[in-house]
Amino acid sequence: MLKRISKLFSDRKYWVRLIAIAGLSGGVAWFLGDLLIQDGGVVAAIVSTLSIRISLHKSLREGFGQIVGTAIGAGIALLTVSLFSFGFLAIATTIILCAVVARALHLGEVASVNVPVTALIVIGPGISQNTAVHRLGSTLIGAAVAIFFSYFSVSNTPIDRARMQIRSVSEKAAALLAQMSEGVAAGYTQKDAGKWLAQARLLVEEVPAIRAQSVEARSHARWFPTAEKDVAEEMYIEGIATEHTLVQVRTIARTLFDSSVEGGIADSTKKQIAVALSAASYAISAHVDLPDDINDFSSSPTDDAREAGSALAETLIEDGKDVDQDQIVRGLSIVANIGIIADSLDQNSPALKDVITPDEPAKSKVLEVSPLEQTATLWNRIVKSIRKYF
Repeated sequence: MLKRISKLFSDRKYWVRLIAIAGLSGGVAWFLGDLLIQDGGVVAAIVSTLSIRISLHKSLREGFGQIVGTAIGAGIALLTVSLFSFGFLAIATTIILCAVVARALHLGEVASVNVPVTALIVIGPGISQNTAVHRLGSTLIGAAVAIFFSYFSVSNTPIDRARMQIRSVSEKAAALLAQMSEGVAAGYTQKDAGKWLAQARLLVEEVPAIRAQSVEARSHARWFPTAEKDVAEEMYIEGIATEHTLVQVRTIARTLFDSSVEGGIADSTKKQIAVALSAASYAISAHVDLPDDINDFSSSPTDDAREAGSALAETLIEDGKDVDQDQIVRGLSIVANIGIIADSLDQNSPALKDVITPDEPAKSKVLEVSPLEQTATLWNRIVKSIRKYF
């Protein structure tokens, strides 16, 4: 039993490190909060626990969100209690005003939640100016401790984490294409195609995490002098390319599933489809395993994938009279998917760099709209109003 228990922790060293750092951060925050501010340890420990993340960049953002929410919430709590004294009306008005202010300032999800919660915490022990200042000071201590300890929560950088995520999901995509290739060659069933489609959907669900980590790597490189901006930008483009690749893999899985529903793939095209899928699988594997100068050779794995796709297209066109038209269309769709995968791996498609890719969701930011934009919008409205009446 002891061996089993120890194995549970030894197999999860990354998780154990995170919770150990989080616990130590909370304890230090409580100690410093109680030491520097009267009864400030609990609030500091709570803020530290809420703010600490797997990276310094994320903890900075969460800590800033806690500070913004605390400052606004404490101010609203002081205002409402001074107007209505403590009671039902003060509590209800505080929550409503917090929601209105958070909406007006375009606060992100983190800060929006912190505003009413902090206001109620401040009201709880009996509101006063000293209480509000103490809560804000405790929040600052907790956020600062979380930011400090988050530096030790993981041993790798945001760029390394993005690279690991991309490598992991690329290997899964290559393995899935290899399974589909073997299945097509041997003759697959609708049940097999359903399993492939389910796996492909799970792969696509990892896209938001890859995008968030790529964005973090790029943001980290902007603000930290030790980070390599060029490498971070390359990793960001690599994340977009991986997203495009995963979408094409899912589309191929859906095409094979639709083919199985309509009676299966024609015998005359099975071999060429299997070869094309195998070439695409190897191209993805080679992209993450082989050196960067692989494209310097006369024929790269992505070129082989394109050639296999072209051979499949020729076969489909030659057998056009004997094969159902819907099956021909699906086969040509697979050819197009493989071509997009090859272009994404080579990063020579304009869709990767010439099209603006959405950043992280606005709700994940501390401020959904930057203060500069908000100020500019407000100033334009003021100028228009002045011109209207004068």
